Amino acid sequence: MAFFFFYFFFLLTLSSPSSSSSSSNSLTYIVHVDHEAKPSIFPTHRHWYTSSLASLTSSPPSIIHTYDTVFHGFSARLTSQDASHLLDHPHVISVIPEQVRHLHTTRSPEFLGLRSTDKAGLLEESDFGSDLVIGVIDTGIWPERPSFDDRGLGPVPIKWKGQCIASQDFPESACNRKLVGARFFCGGYEATNGKMNETTEFRSPRDSDGHGTHTASISAGRYVFPASTLGYARGVAAGMAPKARLAAYKVCWNSGCYDSDILAAFDTAVADGVDVISLSVGGVVVPYYLDAIAIGAFGAIDRGIFVSASAGNGGPGALTVTNVAPWMTTVGAGTIDRDFPANVKLGNGKMISGVSVYGGPGLDPGRMYPLIYGGSLLGGDGYSSSLCLEGSLDPNLVKGKIVLCDRGINSRATKGEIVRKNGGLGMIIANGVFDGEGLVADCHVLPATSVGASGGDEIRRYISESSKSRSSKHPTATIVFKGTRLGIRPAPVVASFSARGPNPETPEILKPDVIAPGLNILAAWPDRIGPSGVPSDNRRTEFNILSGTSMACPHVSGLAALLKAAHPDWSPAAIRSALMTTAYRVDNRGDPMMDESTGNTSSVMDYGSGHVHPTKAMDPGLVYDITPYDYINFLCNSNYTGINIVTITRRQADCDGARRAGHVGNLNYPSFSVVFQQYVEGKMSTHFIRTVTNVGDSDSVYEIKIRPPRGTTVTVEPEKLSFRRVGQKLSFVVRVRTTEVKLSPGATNVQTGHIVWSDGKRNVTSPLVVTLQQPL
Repeated sequence: MAFFFFYFFFLLTLSSPSSSSSSSNSLTYIVHVDHEAKPSIFPTHRHWYTSSLASLTSSPPSIIHTYDTVFHGFSARLTSQDASHLLDHPHVISVIPEQVRHLHTTRSPEFLGLRSTDKAGLLEESDFGSDLVIGVIDTGIWPERPSFDDRGLGPVPIKWKGQCIASQDFPESACNRKLVGARFFCGGYEATNGKMNETTEFRSPRDSDGHGTHTASISAGRYVFPASTLGYARGVAAGMAPKARLAAYKVCWNSGCYDSDILAAFDTAVADGVDVISLSVGGVVVPYYLDAIAIGAFGAIDRGIFVSASAGNGGPGALTVTNVAPWMTTVGAGTIDRDFPANVKLGNGKMISGVSVYGGPGLDPGRMYPLIYGGSLLGGDGYSSSLCLEGSLDPNLVKGKIVLCDRGINSRATKGEIVRKNGGLGMIIANGVFDGEGLVADCHVLPATSVGASGGDEIRRYISESSKSRSSKHPTATIVFKGTRLGIRPAPVVASFSARGPNPETPEILKPDVIAPGLNILAAWPDRIGPSGVPSDNRRTEFNILSGTSMACPHVSGLAALLKAAHPDWSPAAIRSALMTTAYRVDNRGDPMMDESTGNTSSVMDYGSGHVHPTKAMDPGLVYDITPYDYINFLCNSNYTGINIVTITRRQADCDGARRAGHVGNLNYPSFSVVFQQYVEGKMSTHFIRTVTNVGDSDSVYEIKIRPPRGTTVTVEPEKLSFRRVGQKLSFVVRVRTTEVKLSPGATNVQTGHIVWSDGKRNVTSPLVVTLQQPL
């Protein structure tokens, strides 16, 4: 039997396997192999892999993907018995379960200070990103949109090795000097679900969902005028890096995004020669050696490729952030200074604030309409009808009325379609308590708006009181659409849905890293898909307005391309450091940023280092750089085993030296986080060692400013850093000491502060978080 060095991922899918593709007891595995161990009798690695599978069963499975760049090995559909047999191999490392991923689903360039008319600045310095390629791993792309036009662009960069995979619905001519590559990966998806239905999906890079087209144009869309969605957000649409090249890697399908396909996309994108990878996809947090995205991302940064990933839409609850590996830049979502008011006017004269993007026939001005709450309708189970789920509404009770539906379970646009099918004239969607006051504007198929939790409570109260009244007045309402409003204050605000810290896997690494615009973002949209995403929506638009950390992530991807173009020698960690240390934490009123869900002041657990500031990021003064070997030391100090570390990094690690030198918080990260367990009474202390690289002026002197977290003592040694030349590195030590606070068992106390290195012109700011935990 051949000598193998295996590592497995077992793909635990959320949908049941199709009998047409495999037996019900088999799953997909990703197998990590030591390439150097290949016996010479096999002409290729694929032949070797096939031979290894032939020894397992009487009907050997076929290989789905092979991996050669960020990962070495293959994926295949195996039974649990076969997986168990492979575990007996002397060089098998482990079998690891993981999940199917899902999508984390203008004015933002101007809001970020990127103006094409500026004679100097990030756009001008980087030539709008013209020599950089951004790889977008998503649902594909609709190449005919003007956002992807190649007018005025020079030749495709010589380094580019990618391809445009043609098919019946995606000709090779779909690619150009803007869209330089397009591929699709469906092997993992079909291994679990059977052959795709090509009447509802394209077996090509073409986008049948819209998400990938939207995110691609946010990162690098060309200037397009006029642009709007159903008349809303009129103006010039543009991506962050308008001249950067794009490569689309389609991995997401109707039932999700499968890790074997995602890893294949990472592997191919790196081999193709991308400079930045943008990934608005995620799942639950698992250890990094179980996480195909973390493994693929490490392989990318190891080649100098910046990886931006969405933080997830699980907010506003704590511990919801995803894509938390420290080598990825994790992006949360904030608002911009534009909204789309659509207020509810009740029969008692009260006005409830709401938002909507509705461009169809409106309600009659001045007329009030009967109003009902789905949860109070007779004949249903109450809960289903409150959510306006399919089959839960009685047409006899809904017809001719405005229906109040609770948010949750099905999509907001789908609720409107269900209300419309049952004869409703309009709809109000009310947030639940968990959603708070955060509002997302949707393209609805009928007159509809979304209101916050308190507004929903007030509308329900009005309906209840009116229904109980002895007078003949029944509850009534109308929706007043006010179009597009600019100059909103306060902005930015942390979006309610944006996932929050602390980091569930490594609380010593603050995540998310930054926030960027992610609420109500206008960007390109495919043909054949209505703006609501509802199948019956026959409206067509070149642009659509969507919200999510999915939209925030490509903003940072495009900014990273600009920074890389302006500073070709900067590493992925240096680019992230520039974005983090120059981020801001105040809104356009000069006040601390607010949390949309509560209306209270937000915290570092919500926004990380703050909201990106592209202009300042171009000249950060100092950067915290990190090499791949630093990440290996970090993994050692995270108590990962040698096998775990090889799985992620493809490198053997000597952890003895790393563990003697420091602790997990000593990764040269631009933020500081420490967790103290209150096992014993008395003082608790730790230290951080950091090294900064001068990327500003020669002969510069930086002095420290400290705002310690409440109840802590913070010192920095030395207090002054004197640089003689650009590129010089200097180190410093941050010492943190705190005392026990009274906490109930299992409770935590989080205090935040920051340290700032300033040369009088630049402020290099890092958040400092101290968490006290009382053990159970």
